[in-house]
Amino acid sequence: MSYQHILVAVAISPESQTLVEKAVSIARPVNGKISLITLASDPELYNQFAAPMMENLRELMLEETQIFIDEIVRKANYPITETVIATGELSEHILAICNKGSVDLVICGNHNQSFFSKIICSAKAVVASSQVDVLLVPLR
Repeated sequence: MSYQHILVAVAISPESQTLVEKAVSIARPVNGKISLITLASDPELYNQFAAPMMENLRELMLEETQIFIDEIVRKANYPITETVIATGELSEHILAICNKGSVDLVICGNHNQSFFSKIICSAKAVVASSQVDVLLVPLR
């Protein structure tokens, strides 16, 4: 089966490059599209007492996330159709993008630590309710 539009859930981590490489290997033979989605960290999770500085911290974290996405796109050596930096529940954003009708494969990493734990929880929700295929890629 060939996939025409792949959505890759990435985290700010070197392992995300593995996910993008997997997507490229699937998309390249059929000249398919690749989109990336990631979560921006929410500064309220880090310090609830620094309310006056939250907006600056939020902007900084969003900027760092954008720099990461730009770098992963540059290293892909394949055109990336769209990048999405989301906040909140990742699975809801993935399902919304899939429900628009153009995505036919979602790729998530299978990792048991930190940020990837959120993606795995999201992957379970996507698998349970998605109308498209979901590929879990093992990461070290």
